Amino acid sequence: MKAIRSALAAATAAAALFTAPSADAATATANLTVTATVASACTINSGTLNFGNYDPVVVNSAGGIDLLGTGTLTVQCTLLGTAVVTLGQGTHAATGSTDAVPNRRMRNTNSDDYLAYDLYQDLARLVVWGNTAGTGLPYIGTGLSTPVIVYGTVTRGQVVPSGTYNDTVVATITF
Repeated sequence: MKAIRSALAAATAAAALFTAPSADAATATANLTVTATVASACTINSGTLNFGNYDPVVVNSAGGIDLLGTGTLTVQCTLLGTAVVTLGQGTHAATGSTDAVPNRRMRNTNSDDYLAYDLYQDLARLVVWGNTAGTGLPYIGTGLSTPVIVYGTVTRGQVVPSGTYNDTVVATITF
């Protein structure tokens, strides 16, 4: 009987706990600051500008026309990131060539003969593309990979021997 009374007393005490008025729970709050930094970033990929055939006797002679060509670089920068794309003087730049006013030349692969050419930022070929911030192409990033066209001209009237001419120009993006 004593065991029944103890069990009954325990049950009554437990019931009293559940029916007793409860106290409100206390709370406190704090802010969690969340941050991230998006760094300005750019990439540049090379391309090719192939002028094709230069005819110093008829088509591209002194009385003829300049040989025109275009090439494409691929650039990608962070959305709204600013950059400048510059083009070096080339491996075979002429004496007196500077980064601001490059005198670019292609070299004959079989001799020491050269074929002069110019690179421009615009289709009208009025803005020479150099290797300084002031002579480079300003670029604003779209976040996507975009083509950047390089316009080239081999001036008419150059008297050169036949052969294959080439040059290498370093393209740089500064951001």
